[in-house]
Amino acid sequence: MELGKKIRQLRFKAGLTQDQLAEKLGIGAQSVSKWENAATMPDITQLPLLAEIFGISIDDLFDLTAEQRFNRIENRLDIEDDLPQDVFLEYESFLKEKTADEQHRKRATELIAYLYWHRMEMFAKRARRYAEAAIRLSPNEKGCQWILQKAAGHAAWDWNISNHTSAIDFYRQLAEEHPDARVPYQYLLDNLIADHRVEEAERYLSRYAALADAKPVITEVYRAYIALARFDEKAADGIMERLLAAHPQDSDALFEAAQYCAQKCDYQKALDLYERAFQAERRPRFQDALMGIRDIYTIRGDYARAAETCGRIIELLGEEWGITEGDDLKALQEQKARLLEKSKQAGFSGE
Repeated sequence: MELGKKIRQLRFKAGLTQDQLAEKLGIGAQSVSKWENAATMPDITQLPLLAEIFGISIDDLFDLTAEQRFNRIENRLDIEDDLPQDVFLEYESFLKEKTADEQHRKRATELIAYLYWHRMEMFAKRARRYAEAAIRLSPNEKGCQWILQKAAGHAAWDWNISNHTSAIDFYRQLAEEHPDARVPYQYLLDNLIADHRVEEAERYLSRYAALADAKPVITEVYRAYIALARFDEKAADGIMERLLAAHPQDSDALFEAAQYCAQKCDYQKALDLYERAFQAERRPRFQDALMGIRDIYTIRGDYARAAETCGRIIELLGEEWGITEGDDLKALQEQKARLLEKSKQAGFSGE
């Protein structure tokens, strides 16, 4: 339905004359008449007030398909860190409704999970900010330490808190229910290796390696991490060296080797491998390798190069992905500014 016809329909439903609607909008009745006759269109700035008057969302002014609404929701979640409460509730209501629709259940279920995660992440950032402020006021007290740990994902000392039993049980069940699906095995292996449950990891790696779509490079990477989880660093290093020798130009092999070296704190080698992985990637390239480089420079206290790498990420997003605005980009720009400031302070203090 055209927008003009939609406005007329909603106006009738609301029991408003053209004059009454125009008065609420602060415009002349002739403008409403022109909209309804498709002679002109409302200015974009008038759409929120129109939606408010009719008690609907802006999307409801247009006859968008469910898929178009899904895309709009996903794009907004991708771009914005903080959704207004009314928008959150609108999205929640729409997505809950669509989870009951067989045709749209999968997409709606994925998006409502993303919506709740987005809201959780928003509040986690706030919790982290206030927890850090409270800890600075009383650094020798534990009152907010657990909040910071949960909000920021800090390491937990107690095994009963830090183990991944719940995740392992979930992905093991998923792997049993879908034995030919590759991804559940990978997440299962990640968590088993993190908990040093190497015997189980070897069994599931064998099943993963037998899959038709298993990636040989990733299979060898898991073999190396299992060896490392057994505290056999020599064997793990040997596996990774043979992998690189067999795939010297493969971006996946180079990236995984960089990850491996970074986890071992072999930072110089990791820097070289991350850079090689980034250069070997097909365009548009991902920012993961550059993020690794940035973090290593930050760990080393080389804040100038860390800031420079933030600049490379910003440039990458603009040139290869067309991302020139949004909260994520703003966060990167702010991080670059903080790193440059730290670099100046380090230079002033003689560090």
